[in-house]
Amino acid sequence: MHKRIISILLSALLISFSSIAYADENTNIPLTVNAKSAVIMEPETGKIIFEQNADEALAPASVTKIMTLLLIYDSVASGKIKWDDKVTVSEHAASMGGSQIFLEPNEVQSVKDLTKSIAIASANDAAVAMSEFIGGSEEGFVKLMNDRAKQLGMSNTTFQNACGLDTDNHLMSAKDIAIMSRELITKYPQIQEYTTKWQDSITHNTKKGSTEFGLTNTNKMIKWYNGATGLKTGSTGKALYCLSGTAQRDGLKLIAVVMAAPDPKVRFQEVMKMLDYGFANYGVVKGEPEGKAVGEVQVLKGKDENVKAVVSKEASILAKKGENKEITSKIELADGLKAPFEAGTKAGEIIYYYDNAEAARVDLITEKAVEKASLNDTFIKLLNKWVL
Repeated sequence: MHKRIISILLSALLISFSSIAYADENTNIPLTVNAKSAVIMEPETGKIIFEQNADEALAPASVTKIMTLLLIYDSVASGKIKWDDKVTVSEHAASMGGSQIFLEPNEVQSVKDLTKSIAIASANDAAVAMSEFIGGSEEGFVKLMNDRAKQLGMSNTTFQNACGLDTDNHLMSAKDIAIMSRELITKYPQIQEYTTKWQDSITHNTKKGSTEFGLTNTNKMIKWYNGATGLKTGSTGKALYCLSGTAQRDGLKLIAVVMAAPDPKVRFQEVMKMLDYGFANYGVVKGEPEGKAVGEVQVLKGKDENVKAVVSKEASILAKKGENKEITSKIELADGLKAPFEAGTKAGEIIYYYDNAEAARVDLITEKAVEKASLNDTFIKLLNKWVL
């Protein structure tokens, strides 16, 4: 596809940028974290803004379940399973120790309630029940987990189970945890329905009757930290105390991960400290708004001669506070699109640059569908051109 290129300076972006270009009292303070491994990531761009031993493969404990949740949401999105599907709990799933909701063999639960139990209460038995439902067996599901990790570029990860109980060679790095956390919260933001909920409940339906079982969120940060949105705790004897914490303030989203913190309070304190550091030192500048028309593309053999190219989504450009660096953008439009095509057909790209480096790239799409021109349409166009 040939493209026309238009380079522009976005004054609106520079105005937005000036609003975050100030020196906060907490900026430029060196950050050290009381944990073996740590990382801060901005999820819209995937940029790492702090890391400490972030590539070492360590035991991740129940933070593993972020991948389990990701595959559940993937399976629903693809139509493989539905939220109201019924799952029969196996002997194996019911035998899981650690954090659990005390499922019984042959108990039936919905996909939705099992997912809620994983996200809120970190239930090992629910995670394994869902792994068997999706993968045919926990082993089959673990293969899907490792395949998805490879697809995401998680180069220091090897999964051995679906719940994170200590097992030889069940390892992840802090950076890999941030990568899978990013995938979950950006692709399925609805996960926050559960990860921000402090308490909920499910109903056990067994031969003994129906009983309500309370769920309490293992992530105390959602009560302690302003803007917290999740995400997942983990602790075992081998892993010590882990946390992937997510939060949002003033349009900036952050993921902060710690692994092998010395005690449960420290993991929360350190993640909150890391988030404070990120919010104090960085902000986001928003690109052109979704739906804004930024140009026109010629239509070939269509009822319309041109179609507007609009922004498919608003970009977020990560910028460091206290730096007055220019943000520019370049619009690349297709030379022409052959009809027929649907509304939302890619018509080009808008590329943003911060400090002369590419910071974001967003598709431009057609505002409407255009049908192929009939012979009569073509004749009328030619006639109009001849008359004019």
